[in-house]
This record gives sequence, structure tokens and C-alpha cells, in this order.
Amino acid sequence: MRCSLMRKAALIFAIIILFCATPVRAEKSDSETTAKAAAVLELETNTLLYAHNERKRLPMASTTKVMTAIIAIENGNLDEVFSVCDEAYGVEGSSMYLTKNECISLRDLLYGLMLRSGNDASVAIACRIGGSIEGFCTLMNEKANDIGAFDTHFSNPNGLPADDHYTTAYDLALICSYAMKNETFREIVSTQYYTADSGDVKRTLMNKNKLLFQYDGALGIKTGYTKAAGKCLTFSAERNDMTVVGAILNCPDIFPESMRLMDICFSDYTLHTIMRAGTTVLRADVKNGNGLAVLQTAYDVKVPVKNSGGLNLVPRIYAAQSLLAPLKKGTYAGRLDLYNGDTLVTSCPLVVAEDVNTLSFFHYLHEVAERFIA
Repeated sequence: MRCSLMRKAALIFAIIILFCATPVRAEKSDSETTAKAAAVLELETNTLLYAHNERKRLPMASTTKVMTAIIAIENGNLDEVFSVCDEAYGVEGSSMYLTKNECISLRDLLYGLMLRSGNDASVAIACRIGGSIEGFCTLMNEKANDIGAFDTHFSNPNGLPADDHYTTAYDLALICSYAMKNETFREIVSTQYYTADSGDVKRTLMNKNKLLFQYDGALGIKTGYTKAAGKCLTFSAERNDMTVVGAILNCPDIFPESMRLMDICFSDYTLHTIMRAGTTVLRADVKNGNGLAVLQTAYDVKVPVKNSGGLNLVPRIYAAQSLLAPLKKGTYAGRLDLYNGDTLVTSCPLVVAEDVNTLSFFHYLHEVAERFIA
């Protein structure tokens, strides 16, 4: 519930935070990208930095495997060795060339999936994690909805053409942003070479993503191509303490274009720290507490700001409807949202800075005595 400033104590920081920059997305004309659709986000806040047809539903080819990988990482044991399902043998398209009934680790399958774009690996993963391709697609669609990718639907784990298999550049960038916050996923997609040796044969895998070899600060993540989808790419890079993540769909020159779009974003935007972790935001009443709860930011609050223009960031503070003693240091007790107009720019949890203990029996006894005397 939103914290009432009449009920809670005074704010500790200014209500309006001013910057000579703006985090609103850059508007680009249709002629400024060769991609049919494109979107680039700042990783920490998911602020949209560049967009072109970002909400247009399109097929996405093997960039689908970003979702396949993150679901496997979150739901599987990477060191488990198992026999791949019959459906995985001889799947059309790009492959890591699994042999029939081969036993291999989930970890090696993930590297085969993301570095070599193995369609066979995607089916093996889907059957193991989801019980079947259909069951795994249910997990994919549920996760897309959880992430906020509402214009996305998966009907297979690899991106082979299907009428009801689609996404948007914005949704795909959002999915990638979610995945890139996972350390295991990030390690896999940033790997240039990997040796998979848990299976029947030893495989040396080279990443198909040329950005890792050609672009300063590149972090991955996934290529894709079918005749229906055209050339697609999801990409990420870090420079000057800012990480961007993006997607381009149906683009004839995916690597030069992705590098150009990232250059634009790194040139136009700077990631600013608005508040450091531990900044006191408010002091709140605590029922039965021996004092006020000091609520502080749980981590640094950062915002990508454009290197021209003007901006007012307005905070909205939300706290638990009722804070009840005892409260332990570090307890989640609210949220700070920063808005630019009606647009939410970023959020940060608020935590209790110090323990708040329950009032003692003698305190209550003293209150009763005072009332009796009065």
C-alpha cells in the first residue's frame, strides 16, 4: 500500500530529482535501421533506449533458444547426465549432432544449444525438463507471461517455423534482459569456445555469435535464421558501467547493425546512480515498536539518462500497510518507484535499516499508570 505521509514520518530526500538528461526512449525513423523490428534496453532498469517496430509480432527463429536455455537453467541440474529422447535424434536444421540414445549432461546440451544453435539439443532439453515438447512449451509461455512478454507465444523450443510461434523485438529484448541477469546463462552465452566431453563423442564448440570476436565489451547472446524469420539476433554488451541488451528481427546484416545500434545507445546514454544503497527514504511508524522504522534503499538506484534534454524524476513510495514489531534489520518493508511523467523508470526495494523491538511490559504499565493518574 502507498505510504501516507500523514501517517508516516517525513521524507528524507527531495520529492523531485532533477537531471539534465532524459531516460525516455530514442525515437528513430524507419530509414535508420535495416531491421524489420528492433529494440535495445538498458539491462538494470529495462529502459527502452532504441526502438523500431518494437511491438510488431514476427517469427524469431533460433533466438527462441534464449527462453529454452533459461528455463533449463532454472529447472534442471546442469551436471545431470541422461539419455536423450528419440525425438532429439535427427532434428532438422542446425545441430550439435547428438547420436541416437546418447547420454550427455544438461550442461553440455546447453552449450550445444547456445553456441552451435543445436535444434537437437533443444528437443532433448525440452523432453527432459518439460516431460515433452508440449509440456516444455507450456513452461516457456508461462515464463514469458511472468516476464511481461505478452506479445510472445512459443510452440517449440528451437524456433523452427510455426504459425503460432512469434514474438516482438521488445518482448525478445525483455526476455534476454531477464536471462542475462542469471550468472550461469551469462557465462554460457559469453563463451567463445567450449569442449563438451560428457557424451558419446568429444565436441569442440565455437560460438556462432561474431560479436564476441568483433565488438568491444560484447557479452553474447544468440543468433537465429529461418527463411520465414530472416536473420535475427539478440545481443548484449557492457561499456562504461552500462549494459545494453537488444533484439533485431529480420535484418540482412545482423552483426554490423547490432553493433551500430549499440554504439548509438552507448553514445547517447549514461547510467547515473541516483541514490546509493542504504540511502534513508523515510521513517515509518511501527505498531507496538519501541521506535520508528528507518527504511533505506536495498541497493544502488540507477537510471540511464540521455545526454541532452531535461527530466523530472518523481518518487512514489510504497510501504507495508501495517509494520508490526519486532522488525529485523534487512526486512523488506516497501518499495521506491521513480517516474518520468506517467512512465515508471525504475524501482528499488526498501528495507529496515535497524532492528525495531517490541515495547516492553514496563512501557505499557507506565502508559496505564499515566492514564489512571490523569
